[in-house]
Amino acid sequence: MLTTNRLKDHWAEQQIFLRRVIACTILMISLIIIVLVRLGQLQIIEYEYFSAQSQGNRIRIQPLAPTRGLIYDRNGTVLAENLSSYQLELTPEQVPDMTETLDRLALFGLIDTENIDSIKALIRQHRRFDSIPIRLRLTDVEVAKFAIERPRFPGVDIHARLARNYPYGTAIAHALGYVSGINAADMQTIDKTDYAGTSLIGKISLERRYEQELHGNVGHEEVLVNARGRIMQGLNAELATPGKDLILTLDIESQLAAHQALAGRRGAVVAIDPKTGEVLVFASEPSFDPNAISIGMSRKEYRALQENPDLPLFNRALQGTYPPGSTIKPIIALAALHYDTIDSEQSLFCGGEYLLPGSSHRYRDWKQGGHGLMNLHTAIEQSCDVYFYQLARELGIDRIESFLKRFGLGGEIGIDIAGEKDGLVPGRDWKRRAFSKREDKIWFPGETVITGIGQGYLLVTPLQLAHATATIANRGQRYQPTLLRGYSDSTSTAVEFKQHIPLDSVGIINDGQWEQIISAMNAVMQGEHGTARAVGADAPFTMAGKSGTAQVFTVAQDQEYDTEEIAERMRDHALFVAFAPLEDPQIAVAVIVENGESGSGTAAPIARIVIDKYLRDLL
Repeated sequence: MLTTNRLKDHWAEQQIFLRRVIACTILMISLIIIVLVRLGQLQIIEYEYFSAQSQGNRIRIQPLAPTRGLIYDRNGTVLAENLSSYQLELTPEQVPDMTETLDRLALFGLIDTENIDSIKALIRQHRRFDSIPIRLRLTDVEVAKFAIERPRFPGVDIHARLARNYPYGTAIAHALGYVSGINAADMQTIDKTDYAGTSLIGKISLERRYEQELHGNVGHEEVLVNARGRIMQGLNAELATPGKDLILTLDIESQLAAHQALAGRRGAVVAIDPKTGEVLVFASEPSFDPNAISIGMSRKEYRALQENPDLPLFNRALQGTYPPGSTIKPIIALAALHYDTIDSEQSLFCGGEYLLPGSSHRYRDWKQGGHGLMNLHTAIEQSCDVYFYQLARELGIDRIESFLKRFGLGGEIGIDIAGEKDGLVPGRDWKRRAFSKREDKIWFPGETVITGIGQGYLLVTPLQLAHATATIANRGQRYQPTLLRGYSDSTSTAVEFKQHIPLDSVGIINDGQWEQIISAMNAVMQGEHGTARAVGADAPFTMAGKSGTAQVFTVAQDQEYDTEEIAERMRDHALFVAFAPLEDPQIAVAVIVENGESGSGTAAPIARIVIDKYLRDLL
């Protein structure tokens, strides 16, 4: 017992306890000081920052999408409008499981399963608090169906938005184009700030070309939201600026006439005002429904359009290239007069075929047995091939190439939508480049002969052919084709008209030569022996035109062209060009009907319908 007491040291234990109390006190005081310092920092130094952050939990800045500009024809008819619709939108930060949510939406038929990957890619391109459209234009049934199931889809909601609508659908699709949802590829090229709150963007043609003008400027609004992020009240707002309205050069009545006349065929119609370059008709058939694409097609539906053998997505008016056939003969005749290679009164004999000196190859005329004696006027009126074989040989390919290019053939003319094809005016240099790896890169005389009747390598677009026809009607003065007539601001009634752009004129052709060619083209439609007299004879105004037939494949020397034995898609193309009235041309039109066989029988009636419709106020 005495030993235990000697070992116990009360003083030491008391010192240890005291040190521990002091350490705890210091630690507690330090922690209190840290808390007070941090509290002071939060309440005083960083007060404004955290106050704003706290306010942001209930006040959110959201973009206000601008109203897209409308599109009108030259007479004020609405071609593209905005209609109220419902669309399905998703906010990523509010969705607990993205894959599961999208799969369940697909299961309910609200989105297409094939589109899930592209939706995910689009979501990755946006900020997590953005409301992203994943389905445009829901039906009333789909809206009601989703309303019942909404509690099962956190972060997904339906919003009322303005959607694009095209009242004339397929009739105007290739000219206007369409708008569709902004995809991942679009996000790489646009300013995301400018397109905040916007779900649609122009994809092709005029909707794409004038996207900047049509889109407008985004606005912003402060909104009060609850804990679930739902908007409770709108606060301050900076309104969006609507896009500009477009006034087009198109005449919708004439456009519809062309669309209906081409129904069931493959082809194009382009009409131009010769005095300004304004495009009055821009039709390509078959066409597609821009409304169906704008609301969001499934991949299967869009693939069906792409794989359609009639190519409804292909803009034939702008991108189709065809041999011009005999429609080129008036320009070849002008070249012959200009270069003084023939006297217009000089007659040549057409016996139904033409042979180059020293050659046994027969270049046949379209009329078996030939036309007999032909001068320049009658050769155009009756479309004598043999006459133009001779004319082309005397001109030579170098002069033909140079002269055709003066009319805008063989290159882009510069219309205000993208995708225009060059066409092709062949020549010696072109052949050397194109056939550099082949022995036949030398230009042969026979190639010049067939170029004279619009065959061989020569290719034009319907737009180029209409432009060349307008150039003849305007006696050599050329204007850049345009589909835009002007802009209109939604806040005023004033229209800002676009200036017409003159191009290099054909030049150095006297008035007498123009009149000779135009007189012959008038005889084509209203002369006693004109190839299209059946179409033009009863017209209440004077007209000038030229029919053409372009071979799709070459008939052997010892064979005749037999329609009944040739597959429909291998038959000749039908072409026709015309302008009216003769004294004061107001419209020049080019028509191409693929595999239509007869320019005067198939294409000419379509041209007459369009001209009649446009000049209806003069009849």
